[in-house]
Amino acid sequence: MFNRRHLMLGAGAAFAALPAWAKIAVQPAASAGFTPAGIAQLNAEMHSLVDSQKLAGVVTLLARHGKVVNLDAYGKQDASGPAPITIDSIFRIASMTKPITGVAMMQLYEQGKWKLTDPVSKFIPEFAGLKVKAADGSLVDQKTPMTMAQVMSHTAGFGTNANYEPAQLGATDLQGMVDKLAKLPLYSQPGTDWSYGPCVNIQGYIVQKLSGMDLADYFQAHIFTPLKMPDTQFWVDPAKTARVVRIHTYAEDKVVPAGEQRIATAKPRFLAGSGGLLATAPDYFRFCQALLQGGRLEGARVLKPETVKLMRKSVLQPGVGVDLYGPVQKGLGFGMDFAVHERPAESGLPQGQDSYWWGGAFGTWFWIDPTNDIVFVGMIQNLNGSVPGAGTPAVRDISPKAVYAALSDRKA
Repeated sequence: MFNRRHLMLGAGAAFAALPAWAKIAVQPAASAGFTPAGIAQLNAEMHSLVDSQKLAGVVTLLARHGKVVNLDAYGKQDASGPAPITIDSIFRIASMTKPITGVAMMQLYEQGKWKLTDPVSKFIPEFAGLKVKAADGSLVDQKTPMTMAQVMSHTAGFGTNANYEPAQLGATDLQGMVDKLAKLPLYSQPGTDWSYGPCVNIQGYIVQKLSGMDLADYFQAHIFTPLKMPDTQFWVDPAKTARVVRIHTYAEDKVVPAGEQRIATAKPRFLAGSGGLLATAPDYFRFCQALLQGGRLEGARVLKPETVKLMRKSVLQPGVGVDLYGPVQKGLGFGMDFAVHERPAESGLPQGQDSYWWGGAFGTWFWIDPTNDIVFVGMIQNLNGSVPGAGTPAVRDISPKAVYAALSDRKA
């Protein structure tokens, strides 16, 4: 169906079309404790989703002990066109932006500019008097002021994104967003509920305020340039637009393009720290690998090791759980913009204890496993791609099962 010579990388090979900045030599699977048959099975499962019209295309990257042992691209950038998906195809990573914003925040934390126990109102005075909407509709005072630890973990009391659709928070800039939120009540008492809403865009606002730089410039100077991530930003250079993957949906049991392809080619007004970035799989791998190595990659340090450990330590209060798409996800906590795998026996998930991860609305996903020294990055591009039951196959379940089945010396 596709020309695999151009779409796939075998163990020990290098992809000739890679730009000079991304000289990724794929190492033999066995050199990092994986079985070649297991890696082949991982790729076969991903490819079958494309061949069966469940996905237009998919890019996956697997690394252990700093060695990339599988880098695979299969399918098309656009289901209706001829262009193959490649390992340097550019994806809207949506909420995989959040951990990057979290790293920016923690860089400022290391500089002593904020503490986990600080009230958010210390940095956003407009939030000092926010009321809480009670169950009966009345407005009551906050029992305790929302803290920075809570805004870093979706427990500051703000509602879900759906609650703010009428307010159109993204129709302005980050200051305009804060001004709108300052006129609205909280949906829960700070610390008492995990609710996936505007908290990371609020973090982006704080990064701008504490650094004196806009969010795009801050990311570029302090994360993307040091880690050599040239294809990651809030917009795409016009010369690179042919590499942007189309968003897809489903019709008549097959994957099809979802409306018009829109690509920002200049800095947008609203710099969404919650979900505005585009990136390639190799770029995002470099970000993840830096975290796995304690905040350092190839001589560039973006965080201290103890800060990375803090980011993957849950700060949820007892009784508060992560419930993104329904029931509370057992065995998980939440740290600084990451879900944290605290209790594997309870979760039933194959990733090692202390693994941390997140995903994007268009189906992109990753995890970092410090117990087994693994990074995995997966890229697809589907409308509602992360919503269970919305059509996209469960790649976030399929891939870890295949990865750990291929691992010959697994730790806890």
